[in-house]
Amino acid sequence: MLAVIGLELCWLVVRGKWPLAKALLCLVPGALMLLALRAALTGLDWRMVALPLMLSFPIHLADLAQRARHIK
Repeated sequence: MLAVIGLELCWLVVRGKWPLAKALLCLVPGALMLLALRAALTGLDWRMVALPLMLSFPIHLADLAQRARHIK
């Protein structure tokens, strides 16, 4: 699934539809949540589950702030 997200990132940027920063803000939180899910399902330590989740939250908030600026 992470490979599909990587391909989507390349596709969005190469087609010139989105700038790299916008595409990263949109896709990175989901990729981090997938990493957290994988860590949880494989029985890794809780810190390995919490770390990607904690990292995804501020990136998600930055994405929401960027989208809110474009709506106004």
